[in-house]
Amino acid sequence: MMKLHGEIIAQSNGDVWTSAPVPETNSLAKVAAAAKECTACPLYKKATQTVFGEGPKHATMLMIGEQPGDYEDVAGKPFVGPAGKILDRALEEAGINRDEVYVTNAVKHFKWEPRGKRRIHQKPSSRDIAACRPWLEAELRLVEPKLVVCLGSTAGQTVFGPSFRVTKERGKVLSSRFAPKVVATVHPSSLLRQPDEESREREYKRFVADLRVAVKAAEAK
Repeated sequence: MMKLHGEIIAQSNGDVWTSAPVPETNSLAKVAAAAKECTACPLYKKATQTVFGEGPKHATMLMIGEQPGDYEDVAGKPFVGPAGKILDRALEEAGINRDEVYVTNAVKHFKWEPRGKRRIHQKPSSRDIAACRPWLEAELRLVEPKLVVCLGSTAGQTVFGPSFRVTKERGKVLSSRFAPKVVATVHPSSLLRQPDEESREREYKRFVADLRVAVKAAEAK
């Protein structure tokens, strides 16, 4: 079952997923304010708050991650936790000023499960992504980036469809209906999961190399 424009997407165990009710406006601030009240999917029930995108309205580059994590859920800002610190370092090495980039996520609420006193990340479902998709589409429409960077598989599949594989397409300059140029790479959180320091350093360098591809593509005529 899948319909758009605020109608029901799916139902399961008493929960209902609907398409996010994005207001008809050209104001990014008004869209962000509306997103704070979003109840389109069940994730809002356990999340502290909506974590909307952040950055200049007409940024040249827009980066999409998966969803806010524990730190982001508390702070209300995207990419401020451990993965965000890796992203900041990599952006600097790639010659990108984060203040000039619009950063957001495919899903705006933190999906988690308890493990002792900790809140452990859960991968968002296709229903979660579909419910939240209108917010992302509004951000892309209003920011109008020249280039989109997809950080990880969820972002890549949100933009290109479920068959998209970051492992096969990373570091390439692609295109989609959302932006004339798209570069996919891994999510910075994947670097935190590497088994040893050597692997982390190797994968970090690959990550920076992908971001440098994005910089060159964004600068090209």
